[in-house]
Amino acid sequence: MALKKKPENPPPGAPLWMTSYGDMVTQIMIFFVMLFTFASVDAARFRELAISLQSAFKGGTGILSGGQSISVETMGPERANIAQLTEAMHQIQSIVEGAGLKGSVQTSINERGLVISIKDSTFFDLGKADLKPRSRVILDNIGKALKKLPNQIRIEGHTDNWPINTPQFPSNWELSTARATTVLRYLVEEVGLDPTKMSAVGYGEFRPLFPNDTDDHRARNRRVDIVVLLEEATKGEPPIQSPTVIENK
Repeated sequence: MALKKKPENPPPGAPLWMTSYGDMVTQIMIFFVMLFTFASVDAARFRELAISLQSAFKGGTGILSGGQSISVETMGPERANIAQLTEAMHQIQSIVEGAGLKGSVQTSINERGLVISIKDSTFFDLGKADLKPRSRVILDNIGKALKKLPNQIRIEGHTDNWPINTPQFPSNWELSTARATTVLRYLVEEVGLDPTKMSAVGYGEFRPLFPNDTDDHRARNRRVDIVVLLEEATKGEPPIQSPTVIENK
């Protein structure tokens, strides 16, 4: 019986077994990448991943491949809180854009939490700590987005390095602290944020975003930051106590 001759010209394309082999190699590579990721994961990278996922899921819910869904209720406490901060950030971004202040108010999420950074000229006149009328409307809307959050909130005042010496503000320390306190009091007294969750600090000129070498850089350094702190960033803080009411005799 004559043996069948192999065709001199094989059919075009890769052999069929290459498809299965390629799939297997790809899955093995993915497996080792996952092992490496789990072995080297840290809190900052985990937050970045959670924030990215939450942004994709648009406000707490989204669709995974295969039709599976994910929601804030199914997350762990830390991831759920990051999801809340991300949702609040999107709300504040909409408020800022609606007010035409996109270049004056910046929002971001970092290792401390949600940071809302506001140029001083948006809220205050030069060298003063009194809120401008327009800033009150902005704080009303931002405060509503923050009111439902369980986090501690720290108001941080910053200046540039130009010295100030007035009867009210002998230095940039007093000016930055007064501005932070002014914003805090408005959020508590007018918007209704919980005072036990609030704190204010003035950093003066010593926490700049940029070198104080140009007018533009100095303008960016003059700001008030509203920082919605993650729980990890508040470890070691004094315990919260309800305010004591002292009656006048």
